[in-house]
Amino acid sequence: MSEADDLDILVSSQHRKLMAATAAESDLEFAFRLQMEEAMAASLAVHPSHRPSSSRPSSTAAAATSSSALPPIIAASAGGKVDDDDEGLAQVMRLQALELERFHLERKDSDRCQEELHRIADDLRRCAHDERFAREILEMPEDEWEEYGDEFERPIEAASTVDEPTFRLYFKGMASRVLVKGAWVHLAAIGVAVCDHKDNPVLKIQKPVPVSATGTCRELLEAKALVEGLNAVISLGIKRLRVFCDYRTLYNHVKGIWGIKKIKLANMINQVHMLQRKFEKCQIFLLPRCRVRFAFRLARDVLDSQLSKNVDLVGLKALRETCNICLEVNDSSEMFAVDGCLHRFCFSCMKQHVEVKLHHGILPGCPQDGCEVKLDTEGARKFLPPRLLEIMGQRLKEASIPATERVYCPYPRCSALMSRSEAICPQLESSFKKVNVDASGLRKCSKCNGSFCIRCKVPWHERLSCSDFKRLNPHLHPEETKLQSLAKQKLWRQCVKCNHMIELTEGCFHMTCR
Repeated sequence: MSEADDLDILVSSQHRKLMAATAAESDLEFAFRLQMEEAMAASLAVHPSHRPSSSRPSSTAAAATSSSALPPIIAASAGGKVDDDDEGLAQVMRLQALELERFHLERKDSDRCQEELHRIADDLRRCAHDERFAREILEMPEDEWEEYGDEFERPIEAASTVDEPTFRLYFKGMASRVLVKGAWVHLAAIGVAVCDHKDNPVLKIQKPVPVSATGTCRELLEAKALVEGLNAVISLGIKRLRVFCDYRTLYNHVKGIWGIKKIKLANMINQVHMLQRKFEKCQIFLLPRCRVRFAFRLARDVLDSQLSKNVDLVGLKALRETCNICLEVNDSSEMFAVDGCLHRFCFSCMKQHVEVKLHHGILPGCPQDGCEVKLDTEGARKFLPPRLLEIMGQRLKEASIPATERVYCPYPRCSALMSRSEAICPQLESSFKKVNVDASGLRKCSKCNGSFCIRCKVPWHERLSCSDFKRLNPHLHPEETKLQSLAKQKLWRQCVKCNHMIELTEGCFHMTCR
């Protein structure tokens, strides 16, 4: 018998006892009222001269009848004076009823959560099977496909566990200390993100943590977030996992590199080790904070939500903060917190800062002096218009691709940026089309699907080799000819990495590509 079944039996027993106690209390109250009525009737029979008027007994009887029809707790209140013991018993029964009701509500929520986790696990299982099935079809020889392709099938039950994909777990625990109406408020929260092998989010968990449970110790919060994430991954039925951590102290404690002195932390790390044994393969890796920014944002959102609740509780309409750039006092809702460093600035200053950086071709970062945290498009959506967001996304993509790997679509209406690996190779596009490209530079744009030559950086020159095409087209575009002439006149030089034109204004001739 499981722990859940034992708990259900205990709750059912408690519910029966509560109902029996309620019935007994009601019976005792009813018996007491009958005794009182008999005593009053006997008193009136002994002293008939003191019998009240005919209208009074009927009203008394009606009151007694209406009171007896009420529930015991309400009837006791309507009856007038109640002993302290009876009032205490009624209060206890009321509290027990509320506790049982809350338990049933929590149990329903837990059942719904388990159903949702099972649904996600089934979806993951189907996605993994579909991916393996598609890979088998892609790698199948052409002659075998033509002969058996229409009858080829792979039932999901027959999938091998050896080919199960490895999922990724990102987690973050955070604490914050905020001044609210002259009093310091301590807040804590955790954020967990479960992703597939392509870093697509599968499950997100974000919840507040009582400060009394972990305090404001960062490592305890990080360990609690890790335990929460491992439990969620186990409930999804995942067997292979890679855990990514940005806190070296916790990483060294989990790996056993450092010893643990605190008892509470040691118990938490032992719990992590017990959960790790439930996986076929579970590895933990140390990454910089920028790689776990997704989980960081989840925890940050919980802290912001807690802060707004505390502000509402103390009766403030808005928390006022001073921007360190313009020195203007703004509402907290008009302040932006940079992910990764938590430096806060007003939306107006952040917009101007990012706009200037983007127009100079620089990837924007935190405006705080000495801070090297870079901004991302997800957080910048709060203050940037769509046009600047698009430019920022382009700058971020350019920064993520090495200069030697950048490829731009040569079609003027597209000009999409991609890496060499992202450009579609027709050989891998379909096994049904017999396209003989051999070692040529034929590629397809990942955005517009236009064919182009990755060597010449021009639309695809069919039936011509690269050397023949360059020989027949020495000057591809008049604009390029004008640019080369202007560069020769102004003594500009071209960067060997990014191919940008550079003008020497002062200093030596040494160039560093940024």
